Amino acid sequence: MTSTRKLSAETHEHVHGQNRWAVIPTPDKLNASPELAGQGVTVAFLDSGFYPHPDFQGRVRAFHDIAGEENFGSISEPRPHHWHGTQTVVSCAGDGSLSDGVYKGVASEAGLVLVKVSREGRISDREIEEGLEWVLANRERLDIRILNISLGGDADEASDQSRINKLAEALHDSGVVITVAAGNDDSSRPVPPASSPSVITVGGYTDGNSLDEADFGLYHSAFGETADGLVKPELIAPAMYVAAPILPGTEDYLTAEALSALASAPDYLFAKLLPELGSSAGLGPAAGPDAARAEVERLLRGRKIVANHYQHVDGTSFAAPIAASIAAQMLEANPSLTPSVVKNILVSTAGRLAGHPAVRQGYGILNARAAADAARAETHFLTAEDHAPPRIERDRIVFSFHDDSADDVTLVGDFNGWDRASTPFTRTHEGLWRASIPCRPAGRYLYKFLVDGERWTEDRSHGLKEADGFGGFNSVLEIL
Repeated sequence: MTSTRKLSAETHEHVHGQNRWAVIPTPDKLNASPELAGQGVTVAFLDSGFYPHPDFQGRVRAFHDIAGEENFGSISEPRPHHWHGTQTVVSCAGDGSLSDGVYKGVASEAGLVLVKVSREGRISDREIEEGLEWVLANRERLDIRILNISLGGDADEASDQSRINKLAEALHDSGVVITVAAGNDDSSRPVPPASSPSVITVGGYTDGNSLDEADFGLYHSAFGETADGLVKPELIAPAMYVAAPILPGTEDYLTAEALSALASAPDYLFAKLLPELGSSAGLGPAAGPDAARAEVERLLRGRKIVANHYQHVDGTSFAAPIAASIAAQMLEANPSLTPSVVKNILVSTAGRLAGHPAVRQGYGILNARAAADAARAETHFLTAEDHAPPRIERDRIVFSFHDDSADDVTLVGDFNGWDRASTPFTRTHEGLWRASIPCRPAGRYLYKFLVDGERWTEDRSHGLKEADGFGGFNSVLEIL
C-alpha cells in the first residue's frame, strides 16, 4: 500500500475528482439555496457510531457514547459500526473536503453533536432511549436545534406505550426539530421513533441520477398507518444515488484509491501502474491493457465508486439527514422558527410525485429552495394552540390552519354536509386561521380545508387521514 501512495503522489495521479459514474451532488439534486449552509445551527445524530472523517471532524461540538466504549478524539482505526453514522453525517453536513467540495452536504457549515447508541455493535430500544435521554438533558447546553435518527426500534408500539416516542415528543416540545428515517421495507409500517406524531418521518425516492422529474420513482420505504393510526411518512427525500464517504484506511478505501488511479491514468502510464496497483484494485490475473481497463470500469461501477473517496449509497437512512440539512438551512435563515413551523413549512412546500400513491410519499418531495424562502418570510411564532390537531374548547371543536398566502379558508366535511361555504375560518393574525364547530356525537368524521375556493388540502397538523379516492387524503376526526 505504501508504494501505491508514493506513486500517486509522484505522478500526480491521486485525484479527488468525479469519475464517469459520478452522482449528482445533493445540493444540485435539491436545487438548494447556495447562500445557506446551516451556519450557526447545531445538528445532533443518533447512530451506531462515527469515524472522525475530514469532511466534518473540525465541527464536532460534542460526542457521547452511551456504552462508554469509545472516545471520539482517540479513534484512529475505522470499525464496521462507524460506517453508517459517518455516512449519514456527511450526507447531511459534510463539507466535501475529500472531493474538492463537490460532494458536500446542504448543511456543510452546521455544528455537530454525535451520539453513539450501539453497545458491542448492537442497538436495542434501550440504547435508543439512552441516546434520546442524553440529547434531552444536553439540548440547551449544546444549543441542539435538530436531531436526526436514521435507525428504528424493535417494538411497534402506540406512542402512549413507547418510551422512545415519549422522549421524541419531549424533545420536540423543548424546541428540537426531529427527522427520522421511515425504514426500508415497503411491506411494513414505520415504528418508533418514526411513528412519533411530531417527528418528521422521511421516506425515499430515487431520481435515477437525473435532474428530470420524469425519471423519478419511489424508493421501497416503509409507509402506512402507525399503531396510533397516523399516516407516515410526511415527506420523501433522495434515497438512492446519494454520495457518501468510503472510510479512510479500510480495504474498501485502498481499493477505491487504486481503481481511481488506474481509471484516471493515460494509456502510457496505465501499463506501468497495472502491475503495481492491479492487486490492490482487485483485478484478476494479468490481462492485456484493454481487458484490464474494462475490468477497472466494471469494478468501479459495481462498487458504486463515484470519486476517489466516495461511493453512492441508498436507503431512507440518507433521506432523513438530507431533510435535516434543509431544516438547518431554514433555521439559519430564521432562527426563531419552532419545530412545528419547520414541519409545517416542509410539508406545505413539498410536491407529490405524480403517478404514485399519496400514502407512500406523504406530502411528497421536499422542496429545498421553497422551504428556505418560506422560512425567511415567516414572521410569527406558532404555538401548540395556534397549530395543532382539532381539539375541544368548552362545547366546541377547534381547527387551526397556517398559510401566509391564503385569502380565504373554509372547513368542509361530514359534519357540515361538505358545504364549501358554511364553516369559514377566521384569520387570527397573519397567516394563522381558526374555525370551530359545535361538538358532535361520537363517531368518525372526514374533513378537508378549502383554500381560496379552489385548493383542497388535508389538515397538515393532524396525522389521522385516509385516501380520498382522488390521489390525496381526507383528514379523520374521531370523537369518542
